[in-house]
Amino acid sequence: MGQEYFINSQLLEDKIRKSLPSQGGAGAGFDLSASTQIIPIIDLTETAEGSTLRQDLQSSFSHDNTTSFNVSNTTTTIINNTGYFRIFGNCSTVATNNAAVITMSITDGTTSKVLVNGNCLNIATGVGFSAPLSFDFIVFCGAGDSVVCTTSDVGLGFVGVTRQIASIDGTLSNPT
Repeated sequence: MGQEYFINSQLLEDKIRKSLPSQGGAGAGFDLSASTQIIPIIDLTETAEGSTLRQDLQSSFSHDNTTSFNVSNTTTTIINNTGYFRIFGNCSTVATNNAAVITMSITDGTTSKVLVNGNCLNIATGVGFSAPLSFDFIVFCGAGDSVVCTTSDVGLGFVGVTRQIASIDGTLSNPT
């Protein structure tokens, strides 16, 4: 039988009150204690959440869960569903005119927020070279949100893939 010790730490008590309100965090009058008895702990969090894959493997691309896109000299919606999405790819930023635009944005139908915006170089003048701009990030699309790619020149383009990694409520989407 192990021995029991009481712990007096305001920082630990505050953390438990904040993290575990059902364990006395909403009320007063509980003590923290430690024991010399060894109690094994099995972490079942991933299984309880419905995922048995590591996070990096869970968000991987597969043939069935990947949607590719290739946008050049137009505006195209690449995501119009709700949830969490990984967007991976690159864009070319070499244009034939100085007024060319290349933008990836998230919009709610009224306002847009820029996610990727490339600087365009004019190759018609014989000056300038641009390497592809790579991107790899995760976006959240709520109801009515969409991700849109816009390029205004034939020399500009977005090429990449999207993959839904979780539903709008955070339920993970494993690769299939």
